[in-house]
Amino acid sequence: MKFHPCIDIHNGKVKQIVGGTLKDEGDQAAENFVSGQDAAFYADLYRRYDLKGGHIILLNPASSEYYEATKAQALLALQTWPKGLQIGGGINAENAAEFLDAGASHVIVTSYVFKNGQISYENLEHLTKTVGKEHLVLDLSCRKRNGDYYIVTDRWQKFTEVVITPNVLQEMTSYCDEFLIHAVDVEGKASGIETPLAELLSELEAFPVTYAGGVGNFDDLQELRRAGKGRLDVTIGSALDLFGGSMEFQKVLEACD
Repeated sequence: MKFHPCIDIHNGKVKQIVGGTLKDEGDQAAENFVSGQDAAFYADLYRRYDLKGGHIILLNPASSEYYEATKAQALLALQTWPKGLQIGGGINAENAAEFLDAGASHVIVTSYVFKNGQISYENLEHLTKTVGKEHLVLDLSCRKRNGDYYIVTDRWQKFTEVVITPNVLQEMTSYCDEFLIHAVDVEGKASGIETPLAELLSELEAFPVTYAGGVGNFDDLQELRRAGKGRLDVTIGSALDLFGGSMEFQKVLEACD
């Protein structure tokens, strides 16, 4: 299990938020932590530890008055560690090249490939041809409804009609290099992982999957290792001491080694 760090940016600031509270209207979110450091600080730290595969997430839509400030922070991080970080948030076939040229190793995409609640194979194939499968991460972040995990889009605010199943996961591997999957209902709460989701994701063998959401202590980390059969990588936000939490960065690296 590898540790993949994160840089979440909202309203021009590096933050940790409660995922389920994010709203485009008014650029609102319940905040766990607002950093006094800029995105370059974290990118440089991750670079020094060679933590490749970390992700930058832009949490403002392009229509937001804060989008340019958020984007500027993201570009600063990419310049600090070229080809060391992935980036997501409002990525589509038209703007993906800009972020790759700016230094992203991969672009992370959700909303562009899920239209009207369904998978848009036209957009997915266009994106894969545009950036290359090797530069694409599909964000299949999800929320539970009626016992199933449904993929959610638009900064986790809209349910699609697509349920995460082993078959869906296997099909999507044809189009991308890896998956990033937030368990949105527990994201930012540091209250325990979504064990059933981790168990479901573990059915996908020999394909990189990064799980995010709910890790609050080292017992949760071990539960993720167990439920994910050692096949899942992990990202930790609010619980990490870098973001005001109690889990020491160095000890997390040791535990995930």
